[in-house]
Amino acid sequence: MTMYAALLRGINVGGRKKLPMAELRALMTGLGYESVQTYLQSGQAAFAAAHGDAESLAAELAGAIEERFGFRVDVLVRDHTYLKAIAEACPFPAAELEGRQLHVTYFSAPVAPERFADLDPAAHLPEEFRLGDRALYLYAPDGLGRSKLAEALSRPRVNKGLIATTRNWNTVVKLVELTAPEA
Repeated sequence: MTMYAALLRGINVGGRKKLPMAELRALMTGLGYESVQTYLQSGQAAFAAAHGDAESLAAELAGAIEERFGFRVDVLVRDHTYLKAIAEACPFPAAELEGRQLHVTYFSAPVAPERFADLDPAAHLPEEFRLGDRALYLYAPDGLGRSKLAEALSRPRVNKGLIATTRNWNTVVKLVELTAPEA
């Protein structure tokens, strides 16, 4: 069995796409996933699966959510090894920052630096971003809600053709813990 995290994009936000976590856990258990745990209400679940890979599991879960709840949700699935590598590769001093200051955007595919060529990094200082493996690290000292750089990075033309979903550093670390293999 491999441990994974499912990252659901845009659920339980502003009263739209309501998906109670207890119902998500039941749905995932019904799909044959084991050790299902959800974290917060914003769309993360850890689980074990003996079948499929990250892409097929994401498609399976997205299809089941649409069938059961009647709306489409973008889903990314990542295994523990990937999540741990992302946390360890953070180019910012995570231990020195508050969780609300550091974020990771997970992408459905690798992203080339050319996607961000129109962004002037100096215009957004002290905010900064760096690219990783199908991920983008964002340092936003005043938090995501006030970040002009986050706004620029989330524009449709920048993310065209990708699923992108962002988590704060506290959630990044928690997903590593939740997906860790049992000793």
